[in-house]
Amino acid sequence: MYRNRRAKIVATIGPSSNDEATLRALFDAGADVFRFNFSHGSHEEHRQRYDLVRAIERERGRPIAVLADLQGPKLRIGRLTGPIVLAADETLRFDLNPEPGTRERIPLPHPEIFAALAPGVHLLIDDGKLRLEVEQADATSAIARALVNGVLSERKGVSVVGATLPVSAMTPKDREDLAFALQLGADWIALSFVQRASDLAEVRELAGRPIALMAKLEKPSAIDELDAIVAGADAVMVARGDLGVEMAPEKVPVVQRRILRAARKAGKPVVVATQMLESMIHAPTPTRAEASDVASAVYEGADAVMLSAETAAGSYPVEAVAMMSRIIGEVERDPHYRALIDATHPPVEANVSDVICDALRVCASTLPMAALVAYTTSGTTGLRTARLRPAAPIVSLTPQLSVARRLALVWGTHPVLGRNLSNINEIVEDACTVSVREGLAKTGDTIAIAGGMPFGIAGSTNLLRIAHIPGETEA
Repeated sequence: MYRNRRAKIVATIGPSSNDEATLRALFDAGADVFRFNFSHGSHEEHRQRYDLVRAIERERGRPIAVLADLQGPKLRIGRLTGPIVLAADETLRFDLNPEPGTRERIPLPHPEIFAALAPGVHLLIDDGKLRLEVEQADATSAIARALVNGVLSERKGVSVVGATLPVSAMTPKDREDLAFALQLGADWIALSFVQRASDLAEVRELAGRPIALMAKLEKPSAIDELDAIVAGADAVMVARGDLGVEMAPEKVPVVQRRILRAARKAGKPVVVATQMLESMIHAPTPTRAEASDVASAVYEGADAVMLSAETAAGSYPVEAVAMMSRIIGEVERDPHYRALIDATHPPVEANVSDVICDALRVCASTLPMAALVAYTTSGTTGLRTARLRPAAPIVSLTPQLSVARRLALVWGTHPVLGRNLSNINEIVEDACTVSVREGLAKTGDTIAIAGGMPFGIAGSTNLLRIAHIPGETEA
């Protein structure tokens, strides 16, 4: 099942998409990756969903990626005796005392917050509906002035802007969820609220084995360390919702483009997420602004765009995926799309593998190529080819099912599970057979093939071959 588009779709599973029929419909409508949100649902519920996804994978014969999204630390104010109405310029006192709060004092049971507070730091409560600026702070208390009118209710989330919190990105719940997700067989692990590159190293150490790790960029402090975080991750996600809480909304589009450029330069897949078709939670069609938002991410070269509540809890989950797929297809048929992608072409690195991958791109821009076939053991050749955004589809042919599943997230890549090969003739024969079988090529078409010798060794890409699809009498 080749999808005739380059950008991929991530669909979040939830109450609206729990059953096998809906999951199958989501896949058929265009979902390439299924996101399991560990902020909700029990392990048993996730296991049942995972089994359904794998059953659909076997039924449809196409690798499907599973993304396990860890919740991350949730900081909240404590209990209150009742809602507190605040006017701008009023002050509040926060402390560690867990007793229910009043206007005189508000419980904030997080020592790590007070360790980072200083005059000028901002506290955003309830997704930024209430904004306060810290005027005084010590290790156990702080006084902050309200910047806007608002109502403070108990157990609302707190974001700290202007300081990096001395807190691990992994809570005890996240550690349990990570172990479960790896045991389950998740292809990608997404780490929430990354602040620094060391957060990623901590997860890798906890995993105890190589994993495909996605850094969710949703805090301004992460943007300050963007290059180091991109280098330490295997993929990144632009989580615009939380970014829009902690920084001015007008800055988010600029930051999104900066992340996309940094990720593409490094050859790391990037997902644009949050509020993409949000009106489709309750309506069968999106707003024109939402359609333009999805299109902008595709024009900018995102590997994937993501649906959250639209497919997890919305009334039109299948329609949302189908709409997103149509928007992507429309953009990619625009002649200006290719011009924009080529204009942001990243430099080729000075190694044999990258030179071969760039030669594939040149082949696709010079000759009428039906497909570019990257024979890959670890997935690196497929990733490096996709980084260059060639004009022809990329068939990533791999003997590793886990690699094929991971590559389902990657721009322009059609992952196919193949066999272990031993010589160049087998590679060419398989590449031709697979290209025809998957619907990308027909008799007489030309394909380009990249691989490595010795065969089956990760990172050894050093071979480029041009081949013609033979007719039955030639085979």
